[in-house]
Amino acid sequence: MIKDFNEVIKSRRSVRFFLNKNINTETVKECIKNATLAPNSSNLQLWEFYHVINDEIKSNISKSCFDQPAAKTANQFVVIVTRKDLWKKRRDFNLNFILEKFKDLSDEKSLKKKKNAVNYYKLLIPTLYGNFLKITGYLKYLNVSIIGLFRPMYRQVTSSDLRVVVHKSAALAAQNFMLSMRSSGYDTCPMEGFDSVRAKKILNLPSSAEINMIIGCGIRSEKGIYSEQFRVPFKEVYFEK
Repeated sequence: MIKDFNEVIKSRRSVRFFLNKNINTETVKECIKNATLAPNSSNLQLWEFYHVINDEIKSNISKSCFDQPAAKTANQFVVIVTRKDLWKKRRDFNLNFILEKFKDLSDEKSLKKKKNAVNYYKLLIPTLYGNFLKITGYLKYLNVSIIGLFRPMYRQVTSSDLRVVVHKSAALAAQNFMLSMRSSGYDTCPMEGFDSVRAKKILNLPSSAEINMIIGCGIRSEKGIYSEQFRVPFKEVYFEK
């Protein structure tokens, strides 16, 4: 186990070959629990995590990843899935939490907080995520574009915008997971190169679900690290204003 956070960050690598050794399923599960603690848009948590440990399913997932080494040698997989379609269910989950939290509080400050939070989930979230016949997204975009001429406005309101929002949240969870795995002494490789249609069919996902990434998990082989880690010069990506 690695306890120093900087060491976890710097030693995490995308491992292309894993050793033929088993990793502990419960440890991976705990790392997935850590993934669910990642920050996410409006706390809607529009994600699911598929922990693949069955040999037949692992083989099929590997094939959907074109049997690239990081998939073919992985001991387990974690597939991170976005579920934008579950926004109503997750909205209600947040509403119930808010109502329970404030049920015994009657002071003016608490009542104001409760009202603002309830209105956020009852009014704003449906406005953003509701998209009747895929028409309202364009109307929302037109509306905010006009208002935005006169004052700052949140402009990511179309269905495609919200798809990006959900995938960003899922990617934050993926990073939590991979760092947790490294801290536990295990390794990972996030993969975007896969046949999404076949992978969804293997996992029996609904058509509305999307796979954010497939993460191969295991213990690194030395040949699984292709080179030393390198990045573009920091001065090219850092801007102080």
